[in-house]
Amino acid sequence: MTKLTREAFSALRKGATVIEADPKGEKVLRLGDGSFLKLFRRKRILSSALLFPPARRFRNNVESLAARGIPCPQVTELYEFDSEGKTAVRYWPLPGDTVRGLLPGLPAAERGAMLLRLAAFIARLHDLGIYFRSLHFGNVILTPSGEFGLIDLSDMRAQRAPISRPKRIRNFRHFFRYKDDARFITELGTARFLAAYNDASRVRMEAAHLARMPNLNPAS
Repeated sequence: MTKLTREAFSALRKGATVIEADPKGEKVLRLGDGSFLKLFRRKRILSSALLFPPARRFRNNVESLAARGIPCPQVTELYEFDSEGKTAVRYWPLPGDTVRGLLPGLPAAERGAMLLRLAAFIARLHDLGIYFRSLHFGNVILTPSGEFGLIDLSDMRAQRAPISRPKRIRNFRHFFRYKDDARFITELGTARFLAAYNDASRVRMEAAHLARMPNLNPAS
C-alpha cells in the first residue's frame, strides 16, 4: 500500500471530477486520466479497518470476481493517507451501462429478456459463492460485450462453496428494497423471474421465500 501525503494527494486529484461525496468529504473521484479513486474513512479509532483496510478488501473482492470470470473494475493502486485514518483504491472502471440506467429506455420485451438474464446471473453469483450485500440494478453493469459485471465492491464476501439458501434469501431482501427496481420485476412477473433463477441455480428457491420481500408482489 503506497503512502500518500497531502501534497501527493493534491497532485493526484488535480483536474479530478467529484463523482460521489457526503457531508464529511469526497468519496469517489474521476481522475484526469479517466481512472477512479475511491476513498475510505475509518469510522472508529478501534476498528477492524486497522487490520484489514477497506481498500485492500475492495482489491481482494475484485480478484475474487476476476478469478471466477465475472467482469469487474481493474485495480491499479492502493493508498494509505499519512495520519488521516484513510485509505484509497485507484482503479479503471468497468465499461458499460448500469441495468438501472438501461431498463427504463427499453421496450417491454427487451426489458423482460434482460431481467431474465439478470436472474440467471444472480444465480451464477450465488453458486460461485458470491454474497454481494449491495446487489442492486445500479451496481450491475451490462458491458459492451453483452456480459453482466459488478461494481462498487466494498460490501462483498466470497467463499468457495455456493452460498446457502438463507443467505440467498437475505441477499434478495437487500436486492428488492429498491422500490423503482422491484417494480420492473413485478411488471415482468415474480414467478418468471424466480423460474429463470431456478433454471440457472444449484439451490432452488420457492415462491414462499420471496413472499415477504419488500416492494415485491409475489403473486405476480
